[in-house]
Amino acid sequence: MKSVVFDTNVLLDLFVFNDFRALHLKQALLDHRIDALASPKTLQEFADVISRPLFSLDTAEQEKILLQWKSLARMMADQSLLPSPWRCQDLDDQVFLDLAFTVKPCILISKDHEVLKFAARAAKEDVLISADYQSLDL
Repeated sequence: MKSVVFDTNVLLDLFVFNDFRALHLKQALLDHRIDALASPKTLQEFADVISRPLFSLDTAEQEKILLQWKSLARMMADQSLLPSPWRCQDLDDQVFLDLAFTVKPCILISKDHEVLKFAARAAKEDVLISADYQSLDL
């Protein structure tokens, strides 16, 4: 089973927007065909983002989304994460790199340019970083 880290923007596509391009990823999650990983910091980042007025989600909807994601992800303690050799300027993004580095081999699906710029270097460490929702061979 492949270990996968989804950044916050991808989680939005999966759980808020139900983006048709990500439906196969959501189905793989629901079918437990991938080992999706999260940590308290990544959950907090997701919770913070979906609480923004831009998304017009009431508290009950936010809780439902977070509970669904928690039920599908394997949680790792933040203190157990190894620092990745790739340093991101945005600390909110760094945790996704650290999480993927800790569980390598791993796929990190991200739409964040700050994260994607490390793709070539990460590949040498057995971490595939991609914005392509089809990069996960299911």
